[in-house]
Amino acid sequence: MDVLSDVITVMRTGRPRSALAGWQAPWAQEFAAVPGSAGFQIVLRGPCWLLRPAADPLPLAVGDVVFRPHGAGHILADDPATRPVAPACHPGDPRASDGYVAVTAPDTVTLCGAYELGTDRAHPLLAGLPDLIHLPRPAELRGTVDLLAAEMERPRLGTDAIVPALLDTLLLHILRTWLDRSETGWAAAVNEPATAAALEAMHREPARPWTVATLAARAGLSRAPFARRFAERTGQPPLTYLTWWRMVTAARLLRESDAPLSVVAARVGYTSEFAFATAFKRRHGVAPGRYRTGYSEIQ
Repeated sequence: MDVLSDVITVMRTGRPRSALAGWQAPWAQEFAAVPGSAGFQIVLRGPCWLLRPAADPLPLAVGDVVFRPHGAGHILADDPATRPVAPACHPGDPRASDGYVAVTAPDTVTLCGAYELGTDRAHPLLAGLPDLIHLPRPAELRGTVDLLAAEMERPRLGTDAIVPALLDTLLLHILRTWLDRSETGWAAAVNEPATAAALEAMHREPARPWTVATLAARAGLSRAPFARRFAERTGQPPLTYLTWWRMVTAARLLRESDAPLSVVAARVGYTSEFAFATAFKRRHGVAPGRYRTGYSEIQ
């Protein structure tokens, strides 16, 4: 898979949740912080405001998308001066159930949702995102938002399967739209051809015995300029990132398959099971066999 798809596949856990909510003025709802999650708010009808501590009130219009990649709390309100109700396990919290909060003749309707993320395998692409991503009326998301809202408002046969798929699609669209519009950090890494080529190579073939020289050749640069550019874009040297990605991939294989440790080791580039176990324990703090056993016990 490509880098962004890999990032989501590795980090996503549990089942994403979403809900439609209708509001009548005056209204204000506090949404509690949910550590280990990412959440969004989309305005479907009527304007509203997003309020955060130590930040100016943010006016939101119909079609606006707000993404909180680190699960921070916030308030939605019809007016910054309206007093919010106490925070609760809101509809978009991954601990809640999907649903539609019906209000007669609502002034504002929002679509909210949340995703559970594995913080033990947090990719630097997501870890480096700002606390708030505001996408004013992104045309790229319109189709997915309309489909999701329709399924939430009028559940039918297949809705239980369609909604999670649309939520995953929406998450990818949000991140891709932000990456397309940003020019710093990991956005620069995945949009810059040389760095992107090296990242794609490592993600597609983690078992290959990559060196800085072979990655530089894949990127179309000489060794030193490539290493410098990769580190500037991603914040770490290429082989450091490769080792990290191999260990994250190995952890996923241990969680999701019963393949022998020797097979897992080979699939992430280790011919020696001992060398693999040493590298895995250095990264995850536990031996691969114990990691698999511990994960199985909590399922």
